[in-house]
Amino acid sequence: MLAHGFHPPALKNALGIVLDKPGKLSYDSPSSLRVIVLLRTISKILERIVASRRSAQATICSLIHPLQCGSLPGRSTADAALVLQHNVESFHRLGYKVSTLFLDVKGGFDNMESPSLLALLGRKVVSSYLVQWVGSFLRDRTCRLTFQVSPPLFAPVSVGVPQGSPISPLLFVIYVSSLHLEVPRTLIISYVDDFAVTVAAPSYRTNVRLLQKSFSALKRKASAINISFSVPKTELIHWRTTRSNERPCSLPVQLEDQIFYPQSCLKWLTSSSPPLWTQGPTSPEGTHLRMPP
Repeated sequence: MLAHGFHPPALKNALGIVLDKPGKLSYDSPSSLRVIVLLRTISKILERIVASRRSAQATICSLIHPLQCGSLPGRSTADAALVLQHNVESFHRLGYKVSTLFLDVKGGFDNMESPSLLALLGRKVVSSYLVQWVGSFLRDRTCRLTFQVSPPLFAPVSVGVPQGSPISPLLFVIYVSSLHLEVPRTLIISYVDDFAVTVAAPSYRTNVRLLQKSFSALKRKASAINISFSVPKTELIHWRTTRSNERPCSLPVQLEDQIFYPQSCLKWLTSSSPPLWTQGPTSPEGTHLRMPP
């Protein structure tokens, strides 16, 4: 199947288990529900093999950006936190004020378009059989949602990748690699669908303008590949050194007519083990970032 770049149609039928997202006030909206896709075991074995081979090629073929973490061997939440810490401290040593905007991709796996992904893979030095297999894997997929009184029918799925697949996270990381824009004194770190945009300038007011400008550029770039950001989940922090005598900056960022004020402590990423670095308390649920008082 791999040699011929072929994924059997019998392995493309999936069951979508509909679950409630915890903590929602109302479950009348589809956005308050989560769909977990169950795939056939033999299909997941084949997908794991392809994911292993693709991971080995990802860095060699420049399929991913050096500042992308998650779903890649040797790039964990600790690596993302250490990169952020190193660059914030480097900017501080140069005398700049530093601010970070944390963004979350909205329904990333569900909105991936196979033509765009295949075109990206085709432009890179990737084995042709793997490109053909990915195309076959994404085409002609069907899914049946499972909940009370759900019809026992499979419906075609023309966009996105199944979240339960071992290869889906890697394909998504490759798909959004173009969102790592090269901008002076701007650092964009991502962990799968979580993005952190860090800027440095002589003043926090300039940082706010730079963050708003960077978000607009990211939004345009993401729109070109059918990706958008969940703006209400955005978080902001203005970094300070422990020796700073200035009062904490309270300047907000305005994105799409929504105002986000800086926080003194926030949680970034999730991990099954405590991170190597944190600027606040640690827990098995994530990396906490704290601005010095």
